[in-house]
Amino acid sequence: MRYLTAGESHGPGLTVILEGCPAGLRLAPEDLRWDLQRRQRGAGRGARQKIERDEVRVLGGLRGGETLGSPLAFHIPNLDFENWAPFLDPWEPPAPGKEMTLPRPGHADLAGCLKYRFDDARQVLERASARETAARVAAGAVARRLLWECGITVVSCVTALGGVESPPPGDLRGFALLDPELPMADGEAAERARRALREAAKAGDSLGGRARVEAHGVPSGLGSHVHWDRRLDARLAFHLMSIPSVKAVEVGEGVAASAKRGSEVHDPILPREGGGFLRPTNRAGGVEGGITNGEPVVASVYFKPLATLMRPLESVDLRTGLPGKASKERSDVTAVVPGAVVAEAAVALCLADALLEKFGGDSMSDLTAAVAAWRKSMPGGR
Repeated sequence: MRYLTAGESHGPGLTVILEGCPAGLRLAPEDLRWDLQRRQRGAGRGARQKIERDEVRVLGGLRGGETLGSPLAFHIPNLDFENWAPFLDPWEPPAPGKEMTLPRPGHADLAGCLKYRFDDARQVLERASARETAARVAAGAVARRLLWECGITVVSCVTALGGVESPPPGDLRGFALLDPELPMADGEAAERARRALREAAKAGDSLGGRARVEAHGVPSGLGSHVHWDRRLDARLAFHLMSIPSVKAVEVGEGVAASAKRGSEVHDPILPREGGGFLRPTNRAGGVEGGITNGEPVVASVYFKPLATLMRPLESVDLRTGLPGKASKERSDVTAVVPGAVVAEAAVALCLADALLEKFGGDSMSDLTAAVAAWRKSMPGGR
């Protein structure tokens, strides 16, 4: 399973093509709408989300609510394009007034302009914008549904925001009980994080944080140890690191494990009553040697503070070479809450790809039968 996206932040819309989905997967508009709406919500969101109403138009690959085995094509219109049409018309020269010549530190502005020899960062930032992740979330919703048909669920929560820590709940599958605006398990920590958001907004600043994604019901045997690009942890990191603002990824207790002894880190293997294996801990995050081991797959993503600041940092004008303050764009105070939803989509797409790689199947009935047969053959049914 692979996907491609196209479109700019304030352009006519976003398009995603998802290839490799088996025929016969049942989809409803709510399957896509639920994740897209979750991505638009969250503490620290800005005014853009009051304009957009992300709805998917299906352009191909679906008939009667079932996938056809051909590529799925979705389009998400940008309602804000009406206000930007003179500046982003596909054919006519752009009207003056929306050029950006003072690149923002921490954004793709300067690096992109150097690479493509632009003197207007608008040529870069429209595509580099995190608005593109709406298309990924739409594709991820399909992957989520495919995984669910195979007994796999993907959930997330926020575990840190603006330096405020909140350990994950004991069972993250009850994530619906968490506050969707700020899904932190510790209510007192959530209140402190909200205060930090208000203070950052007042100061014209931004905040980063961390989100945790878990996939439950993942069968053993996905990925492989035999080559670098087949290791599932590497593939997870690739998917997650591609999300805008993500600067670090860990699988399991990767960061904390680096400061401990091996005896404190590795998960003992015990016999399970009735056959199979029992792991009393899951510090490895469900992946050992690049292969899933039957435990929940757990990854954490670390988001930097957003690059757009209402009190900008120093910059240099691309056209004049003179110093100045970086340009300002409409922005959020933090991307951590919607970023957790995007991270779910990334994990779902990665696992769906690995699942299809191992079990194949042109139709969903082929795939689910193969997964069920594998589980039945495994000690302990995993």
